Amino acid sequence: MAFISKKRKVAETKIESKKEYSLKEASALVKQITTCKFDASVDLHIRLGVDPKKADQSIRGTVTLPHGTGKTKKVLVLCNPDKEEESKNAGADYVGLDEFVTKIEGGWVDVDVIIATPSVMPKIGKLGKVLGPRNLMPNPKTGTVTNDVVAAINDVKGGKIAFKIDKAGIIHASIGRVSFTPEKIAENSQELLNAIIRAKPSSAKGIYLKGISMASSMSPGILIDTKAFAH
Repeated sequence: MAFISKKRKVAETKIESKKEYSLKEASALVKQITTCKFDASVDLHIRLGVDPKKADQSIRGTVTLPHGTGKTKKVLVLCNPDKEEESKNAGADYVGLDEFVTKIEGGWVDVDVIIATPSVMPKIGKLGKVLGPRNLMPNPKTGTVTNDVVAAINDVKGGKIAFKIDKAGIIHASIGRVSFTPEKIAENSQELLNAIIRAKPSSAKGIYLKGISMASSMSPGILIDTKAFAH
């Protein structure tokens, strides 16, 4: 049997296990039940009524959170020399090509987002096995394959996140930190949910939002009432 700490037990007493909270209530409650000493991430877990094995229901997209994520993201730009200076000036943490392709092939993935120009994609296609499972592979659909590297870097640094459904039909996304006000947590959550609702495929039948829970890095999950969202 797994060990449950005293703090965890206290946190669980503050949640009604079968109750579905409003987004506003959950955003306030997640701050109360987080007991770790660091500024924990606040995450949403959204279970969707789609079949991710079907290409037209493998949902992915991007959204810019109004209050950012609270985390400074490390950005790698893979490009030819003509784009290196503007990438560095725009705030990219790492810029280059061959050197980083070699490092990634060796298992290095110490970045949060990778942006690539279209011209270098043939060189980095082979990195899919390393980057794909970590959701780091540049993709035109998420705005990370582009010639406008400055805009892409600004988007990422300004709170743009990518979301993608997993094999179990769930989207996991960080929408802020415990230090955020409940209002900021709720507004960021709402923005993500709006984007997921807009991404609903026409082929999806039945209930789309099947379950939503909110939790911090080390807290119990809080169920959110899905009936409050149009779906």
